[in-house]
Amino acid sequence: MSTSPKNFIRAIIDADLSSDKHRKIVTRFPPEPNGFLHIGHAKSICLNFGIARDYDGHCNLRFDDTNPEKEEAVYAEAIRDDVRWLGFKWSELRHASDYFKRLYEFAIDLIRQGKAYVDSQSAETIRDGRGTLTRPGTESPYRERSMAENLDLFSRMRIGEFEDGAHVLRARIDMAAPNINMRDPVIYRIRRAHHHRTGDAWPIYPMYDYTHCISDALEGITHSLCTLEFEDHRPLYDWFLDQLDVPCHPRQIEFARLELEHTIMSKRRLSELVSGGHVSDWDDPRLPTLSGLRRRGYTPQAVRDFCERIGVTKKDATVEMAVLENTLRQDLDARVPRSEERRVGKECRSRWSPYH
Repeated sequence: MSTSPKNFIRAIIDADLSSDKHRKIVTRFPPEPNGFLHIGHAKSICLNFGIARDYDGHCNLRFDDTNPEKEEAVYAEAIRDDVRWLGFKWSELRHASDYFKRLYEFAIDLIRQGKAYVDSQSAETIRDGRGTLTRPGTESPYRERSMAENLDLFSRMRIGEFEDGAHVLRARIDMAAPNINMRDPVIYRIRRAHHHRTGDAWPIYPMYDYTHCISDALEGITHSLCTLEFEDHRPLYDWFLDQLDVPCHPRQIEFARLELEHTIMSKRRLSELVSGGHVSDWDDPRLPTLSGLRRRGYTPQAVRDFCERIGVTKKDATVEMAVLENTLRQDLDARVPRSEERRVGKECRSRWSPYH
C-alpha cells in the first residue's frame, strides 16, 4: 500500500483495491522516441513508476513508435538512460511496434463489424469534413463502402500497393458527435518510411489513439495515466476497447502536466533548437532535458523530490523555477561537504600520510 502523499489518482487506486476490482496495479510510461526527455516527463515517470513501486505493482516502459519518420533508436536509448538515472526499473520493456500484427488484425475486425472503412479523400478534405465545435462534420462519400471492398482495399494498403495519402482507414462512429475526436477518426495511414525496429515490413502505420488503448489492454494495464490534453480523447479510448475482444479494459485518468516558468517544455521546439544549431545537443546544460539537467549538476534525488513537491492535480499551473532550484539546494546541502570540511579533511589526511 502507498506511503507517498495522497492525491486523487491514489485515491482511485485505493478504492479499486478495496473493492477487489484489481489485485495487482499495472501502469506504464509510454514516451515516443522522437527526442530526449525533459523535466516535464519526469513528473509522469515518477508518477507511473512511483505508483507501481508503492503498491507493489508493475510499470512497463513502452515506446510509442508508430511515427517512423521522426523516431530513432538513439532517442530510445537516451530515454532508457534517463529512466535509470531517475532510479526506476521497468517491469517489461515494450514497443507499440510489438503489436503491429495484432493491431492490424483488430482493424480487420472493426471492418467486419461495419465500424471501420477505407476513405479515399485527401487529408485536407478529411480534415475540413470533420467540422468545428459549432458545426457538425460531413460524412465521407466512401463511408458506405461494402465490407468486402473495405477489406480488399485495406489488404492492398497493407502490401504497399498504394502511394502515401491515397487512402486511410477510419473508424465509423458519429460525424455529428459533440466531441470532434469521435467524428470518424483516422486509425491507419499509408507511410512508406523505414522503421528503426521493423524496417520496411509495414507500409501502413496505426494512429496514436487507436494504438495506445489497445497496447494498454494487451499489457494488462489497470490505470492508464495521461496528461490533461488527452481528456477529450478518453471517449475514443473507451470506444475502441468496447468494440474489440481485448484482455481487459484499462481506466484512463488524466492529470495536469508540468509547466515550468520561463522554460520551453515543447519537445518540438526543443528539437528545433537542437537541429537549428542554437544549442550543442539535447544534453546542452541550458536545456530542461533530463540529460541537460544532469550535466548542469542536478541530482536524481532532487528531481524526484521536486516532482513529489509539486503534486498531482487536475488543474494546470505553472511552477516557479525557484522550487526546482530549492530542491537541488536542499539535496546538496544534506550530502555535499563544505569547502572548509574538505580543507580540514585534506590536512588530516596529510598529517597521517606515510610519506610525511
